[in-house]
Amino acid sequence: MAVLLIVAIIAMITMPLLQSQIAAREIDAVARRFIAHAHFARQQALHLGEQVLLAPSTEVGWDSGWVIQSACINKSAKPNCVPQHWFSQGAIEPIYFKGGGKQFVDPHSEKRGILFNAAGAAKSGQGSFVANRLILGHDKAPSLERQLILGSGGRWRICDPARDTKRCH
Repeated sequence: MAVLLIVAIIAMITMPLLQSQIAAREIDAVARRFIAHAHFARQQALHLGEQVLLAPSTEVGWDSGWVIQSACINKSAKPNCVPQHWFSQGAIEPIYFKGGGKQFVDPHSEKRGILFNAAGAAKSGQGSFVANRLILGHDKAPSLERQLILGSGGRWRICDPARDTKRCH
């Protein structure tokens, strides 16, 4: 009985730590998947020589998932442009984008998303550079956060503000 009591106490003590580790791995996996999809969108833009859009799958925001598709923005220049759809990511619960994922909004069109031009640069509809960050949170660990930061050179990085306070700002 004493051995079972000791095992039960140890299990009760380590359970929150284990849940925190699982939440950290879940949020890291979503962050890496998002960045991999962003890299794919950029590579498609370079390969095809046309604009590719990484955007939320609904108007609600990034929490409902995202899609990668050809942009077909300038229909007058390419009237036969048929939008292609390559990837989509469904809802990412229990992970969510803090602030409703309101980042990466084109200031001219007010549309959310990351538009990669034919040169592979993340640009707005008017041609200005888009540098921003998305912040991921976890329902089961409110203090847990990962920042997905797009730099001016097109490089992404995942930042953990709890450990990398200097690199996250």
